[in-house]
Amino acid sequence: MASKSASGGALVAAMLAAGLPILSAQAAGVGQSNSVSGTLTSTCGLGDDTRQVVYIQFDNVHFRRDDPNVPSDLEQMPNLLNFLKNRGTLLTNHHTPLISHTSVDILTALSGLYGDRMGVPIGNSMRYFNPDGTTNGAASFAYWSDPLAAFSVPPPQTITDTKPQMIGKDGKIAPAPWVAFTRAGCDVGAFSVANIEFENIGIDINTVFGPNSPEAQEAKSNPTLAQTDFMGIAVHCAQNSPLCGSKTATAKDDLLPDEPGGYVGFKALFGNKYVQPQISPSGPVKDLDGNVIKDSSGNPGFPNLFNPSASQSLGYLATMLEAGIPVVYGYISDAHDNHAAGTGTFGPGEAGYETQLQQYDAAFGKFFDRLAASNITSRNTLFVVTSDENDHFVGGDPSPANCDGVNVACTYSKIGEINADLSRLLAAQKGNTSKFTVHSDSAPTVYINGNPSQTDPVTRKFERDVAGLTAINPITGNTDKLMAALAGVTEMKLLHMVTADPARTPTFTLFGDEDYFIFSSGSTADCSAGTPCVTEPPGFAWNHGDFQEDITKTWLGLVGPGVRRLGVKSDLFSDHADVRPTMMALIGIEDDYDHDGRALLEVFDEDAGSRSVRVHRETLLRLAAAYKAINAPRGSLGKETLITSTAALSGDDATYTALDAQLADILSRRDLLAAKMIDMIEDATFDRRAIDEQQAKALIARANALLADAGAPY
Repeated sequence: MASKSASGGALVAAMLAAGLPILSAQAAGVGQSNSVSGTLTSTCGLGDDTRQVVYIQFDNVHFRRDDPNVPSDLEQMPNLLNFLKNRGTLLTNHHTPLISHTSVDILTALSGLYGDRMGVPIGNSMRYFNPDGTTNGAASFAYWSDPLAAFSVPPPQTITDTKPQMIGKDGKIAPAPWVAFTRAGCDVGAFSVANIEFENIGIDINTVFGPNSPEAQEAKSNPTLAQTDFMGIAVHCAQNSPLCGSKTATAKDDLLPDEPGGYVGFKALFGNKYVQPQISPSGPVKDLDGNVIKDSSGNPGFPNLFNPSASQSLGYLATMLEAGIPVVYGYISDAHDNHAAGTGTFGPGEAGYETQLQQYDAAFGKFFDRLAASNITSRNTLFVVTSDENDHFVGGDPSPANCDGVNVACTYSKIGEINADLSRLLAAQKGNTSKFTVHSDSAPTVYINGNPSQTDPVTRKFERDVAGLTAINPITGNTDKLMAALAGVTEMKLLHMVTADPARTPTFTLFGDEDYFIFSSGSTADCSAGTPCVTEPPGFAWNHGDFQEDITKTWLGLVGPGVRRLGVKSDLFSDHADVRPTMMALIGIEDDYDHDGRALLEVFDEDAGSRSVRVHRETLLRLAAAYKAINAPRGSLGKETLITSTAALSGDDATYTALDAQLADILSRRDLLAAKMIDMIEDATFDRRAIDEQQAKALIARANALLADAGAPY
């Protein structure tokens, strides 16, 4: 629907050519004014009633209580919670993809694509096989158009995988989430959101500015300043945007060579050094408390790498909105780590945790007041607020037993995730000394040296041995089974964890007990010698990455034009892949690709969405629910097939062969069926095509049959 902004731009040009005054976009009947002064800054073609989009992504802020006596994070942020409940809908049966991690979750929500189609399904970092069967580490956080970003920490690595970081199913760069907006004439601002601005001062700067640029030279000569100047902040501009077209703007070509339909003539501002002069020409951007946003060295700009407070993130977003940027994305770090000290963590109800929640709540109160003063409200602005993985707390019982955090602070004598050394445990308990590496996690992906096949005896023995490992829990003293589930390559494909790059496909994934963080030292030393194989260091106490409901179930809040006021809604299954299509359907802009998620039509009011959606609403909702049941990683099919995969990898070779064949058949049927279902859903949602009722019902029946064959409840 990019033609909406094109026609508006043509009308403005014609009026200017005729010498007619243009006071505002509303006066011209196109787009809207995007600055608080009312002057025309762009012809942004959002929906009829929507002038701005505000997307806020939390890291691990919980709706559910982590301790029954301690009010949850959102309960202690009433300025935000009441805004979501009273003015829109708060979905609390919302889920992450797998593996449940910050990067994977954010990128899925931004794109509406699971990791197999946008390139990052593993975690905040990943590994890939070299041609010789060894592996290298790589970062998941990198600018959207980068090649794979190798770690810059020693030892130096020779990069053998040069495919795109954000690799799509066709092996090219996956479609970028700002494109639909900029094509529609809307500038897009980002603060600390994954991969749509710079994540590092190495490959990101080289990709955009070039290795011999002044920016690259600054990164070498003064890396601390370069991080503050260039990381974490960007504005992707519409064509002819004043922000990027100003004589004072240092804009670069916004290059997306693989974008469907082409992407030529667009520019962007990268980093506070170039964004701040355009949005805050009077001086440095300030947080909501009036403090200059700066790093720990006092340099104005992006603060403390990627741990911004609510006041900082919301302050920068407010400044962008007030400067006329109609679409903004912002990230806010978790409230349970000790951000004041820069190290350590808190348990539920601890005094430092409570203080940070109070600061977050105050920030949202100031944010909404500040936006309202600029007439940016739920009447004209779509607010999308969500959180990535729902971290699982690992620690002992609080003291005193009746503490609630609010009136009586909690303390903990035991706090910290349980670290388990996989290589030493395998050697000690199973005598297995095979060489391998892992992406360390509560759900580690395992890469056996030499990259053996799924049926290789080395692989099969390794999987059975891992399935039988135990650990003595240092908190409870109990003997725990380390493994909770296992996924081989077939199951990883079912869970959307296998990309178009074979080098990045692990041998298998181990989903562990949610209290454990599993790593591999590479050592096979006995567990009684030196450092124990299982320890509880105090630095980290919140586990994510796993498949358990405690971790993968989070929340999504929607407020604004077209959104029904349903309050807290707990009966609608959704996941992060649904965020993007829901946003786009509400504002009437279409992406240049089909999503993996679906628009959450249940929360649309009677005027939102296309006529084809409204006419066939009940059948379409049934189709969408069946689609999610078979395609979402945490849907019914994903849950059931993970049980089957665990039995396959844990069993003997005959069991493995039979069960993996069943999974392969289900995968093939699922992929074909899901493609037909999402085509129909997307056509109705975005292309206004009436659905074929009989065909839709036949697809629903096939989905139910597939679930029944897999043994999944529906």
